[in-house]
Amino acid sequence: MFFGLTRPMFKEAIKDSFRKINPKKQIHNPVMFVVEIGALLTTGIVLKNIFTMGVLSVFFDLQIATWLWFTVIFANFAEAVAEGRGKAQAAALRKTRQDIMAKKILASGKIEIVPGTSLRKGDIVLVETGDTIPGDGEVIEGIASVDESAITGESAPVIRESGGDRSAVTAGTKVISDWIKVKILSDPGESFLDHMISLVEGAKRQKTPNEIALNILLIGLTIIFLLVTVTLEAYAIYSGIRVSVPTLIALLVCLIPTTIGGLLNAIGIAGMDRLIKKNVLAMSGRAVEAAGDVDVLLLDKTGTITLGNRIATEFIPAPGVKAEELADAAQLASLSDETPEGRSIVVLAKKQYGLRGRDLSNMKANFIPFSAKTRMSGINLQGREIRKGAADAIEAYVRFKGGKMPEEVKAIVERVAKNGGTPLVVAEGAKVLGVIYLKDVVKGGIKERFAELRRMGIKTVMITGDNPLTAAAIAAEAGVDDFLAEATPEMKLKLIKDYQNQGHVVAMTGDGTNDAPALAQADVGVAMNSGTQAAKEAGNMVDLDSNPTKLIEIVETGKQLLMTRGALTTFSIANDVAKYFAIIPSVFASAYPVLERLNIMHLATPRSAVLSAIIFNALIIIALIPLALRGVSYKPIGAAGILKRNILIYGLGGFIVPFVGIKIIDWIVVALGLA
Repeated sequence: MFFGLTRPMFKEAIKDSFRKINPKKQIHNPVMFVVEIGALLTTGIVLKNIFTMGVLSVFFDLQIATWLWFTVIFANFAEAVAEGRGKAQAAALRKTRQDIMAKKILASGKIEIVPGTSLRKGDIVLVETGDTIPGDGEVIEGIASVDESAITGESAPVIRESGGDRSAVTAGTKVISDWIKVKILSDPGESFLDHMISLVEGAKRQKTPNEIALNILLIGLTIIFLLVTVTLEAYAIYSGIRVSVPTLIALLVCLIPTTIGGLLNAIGIAGMDRLIKKNVLAMSGRAVEAAGDVDVLLLDKTGTITLGNRIATEFIPAPGVKAEELADAAQLASLSDETPEGRSIVVLAKKQYGLRGRDLSNMKANFIPFSAKTRMSGINLQGREIRKGAADAIEAYVRFKGGKMPEEVKAIVERVAKNGGTPLVVAEGAKVLGVIYLKDVVKGGIKERFAELRRMGIKTVMITGDNPLTAAAIAAEAGVDDFLAEATPEMKLKLIKDYQNQGHVVAMTGDGTNDAPALAQADVGVAMNSGTQAAKEAGNMVDLDSNPTKLIEIVETGKQLLMTRGALTTFSIANDVAKYFAIIPSVFASAYPVLERLNIMHLATPRSAVLSAIIFNALIIIALIPLALRGVSYKPIGAAGILKRNILIYGLGGFIVPFVGIKIIDWIVVALGLA
């Protein structure tokens, strides 16, 4: 493995390094384009002088020309390596885009077998067990278990069904049981998989606003140093010193910010690559960069902050009722309840009171399923009517039966809600038996993650449909900075706009059609791959794992991208200052001996100084490629801390490293008699 590439990929990256020498491609990197022009000009001068003066007389200029070309090739290699890792991922994805045959349903109802590439938006296909889904679409009928490992890498199958937020399907995934009818939502070449391949190959990577701004700065510095170098020729003539054009070009290349200029594209490509390795597809580099500027995170409670499944933790009986009586009734009412909450009630009754599931097949039991309208469920058994559900729903039921909700039970309900739990009231006929305490389990370590985000200057806001009392308790336990209770799509959208109007950069996650407006409004909208097509189209990122907590990693990746770019820019500019001290004193010390005091490296000769500097200038690009690809190590220390670290490590380091490196190269150059 070389730079994370296999041997064939490494060889291809080397070939790409030479292909990118084409001026039409090189002009997109203005700094390196100037270096290439300098290399061409120096090469022309060398070739001309070879025929008039001989090879030995131009040996020094030939070395300069050679290292100028190495500088261009090394910068191209950095970009090619970053692109090579993306091409490897694209090749793996292409394996899933085989020539899929589709069962197209015609208007007559008949099924026609057609190539998947012939499908158009609006076509309807039947996908059965063992079939590969031929295009991005939405399930309009049926339910099936789908293997999405080709896209997400996750081996566990997922359920896809018509309606709701689990209806979106992706081309290249496979139905492993049952059947579904899918309405195709993309034309050929426009599928999610096609878009993903284009992005990881870098074919559609556009420069971000920060990259453009940095490029403008680098161009400005290049123009300034170009003017400085041009005036040095007149200064040299006035001083009686002969400075050749190749030497001036070498001086120019050493002074302009070639280090960051050569690595800038690789840093951007590698940032998207790191995100893709986390199974997150960013629709643009702009989205990754925006993630680095996020200072407000909106997170759904369920599945992000809590485990998602509420668990029964306690039976709290009403006055005059034994706890075992309450547990017995609660278990009977939950025997047919296959939800995690229902199963946890059965388990808790068994654990605390030894109550085991009973064989109700011969008891003529009539189970009452939960419905959104009644907000309760239960069982009718041998003249007993047992119900469990929301407090207000049970209160209405008991009142209908001629009973009354005890004030003590109302107090228990309020206390459970204040503690962040969900109270389920159990009643038998007109008698209220007590309360089941369902607890939202906050994920382990989430509080520490939020503390890290706070140190980074990021505010966390929990979004939940819970009542304010429950929301406040969970928010306090999880350690979030704020919360929005009883949230509706309109409230989410308004909250995002309010933060943005205050100058904040906002990120959020979502998976449903009702999340689409907020995802579109957020600066970083992360849609779940398991969600609806509307959500995926509205967001600017898609989490292939459908893990809402991934939002935290996305922000960290974005910040790491910005930190890496800033650190290497600082290092590059500090490098240029050091190289200035290496070359100028040596070149002009013969005319102005006082400048010898600035030759603190004690370089052997003016020629060895120039050659050592241009060699170091090329080699430092290669040395920094691993850092550009890996990224600067991320630590949540805030903007001020990051700036201080950059100055101390990359600013001071960027100033010291050239002094050491150029001096070592100068020893080698002199020892080998190259200058």
